[in-house]
Amino acid sequence: MPQLMETLSIEKALQRPDAYLFVEKLYAALELEKAQREHFYEIVEENRKMEFINGEIIFHSPVKKWHNTVTGNVFMLLNTYAIQHDLGYVGIEKIMISLTRNDYEPDVCFFRKQVADAFAEDQMQFPAPDLIVEVLSPSTEKHDRETKFVDYAAHGVKEYWIIDPKREFIEQHILQSEFYELHIKATDGAIHCAVMPGLSFPVRAIFDREECARVVREL
Repeated sequence: MPQLMETLSIEKALQRPDAYLFVEKLYAALELEKAQREHFYEIVEENRKMEFINGEIIFHSPVKKWHNTVTGNVFMLLNTYAIQHDLGYVGIEKIMISLTRNDYEPDVCFFRKQVADAFAEDQMQFPAPDLIVEVLSPSTEKHDRETKFVDYAAHGVKEYWIIDPKREFIEQHILQSEFYELHIKATDGAIHCAVMPGLSFPVRAIFDREECARVVREL
């Protein structure tokens, strides 16, 4: 649906006789937004989750326990496997992903080794990763499913997981050409990571700490 809406918006804009004037106004608005983004960089705090999305500074409230459990489980699963197989770097929560317009702090992300090896120890802004995991909450779901869904795909994030910690399901979206396709939506069974070769684990390990610990021991 976001991809279809984007195509329709471009077609609609091209039907405007004042298309060039419209673009000029859009460019002026984006230039103003750049100043707002610079302000965001000045006030962003290391100990508070903040994002810059379409010209707006988003302050995130503390997460619920189920959100924290899922985030921690996913990080342990991905990070353990990445370290053991020297695949790259896994970040959690406060890794700022700076794209052409917006700055995000996804719950978990993975960068392949070829990219991660160039990171400096004091680096604070990072390029688009290979995998992003967002854990839903009522205040973030709209951005996770709409703005970020389009933006991550546009910037080549190859795999995008959306996890609902309350209803305990995961959606695995794989980038096909320019857009995401839903690969699985599951509450059980296994998930096979597309960008980390050989990594497969039970979906339940995402939501159950004991199952997560068992899987981590076997990775």
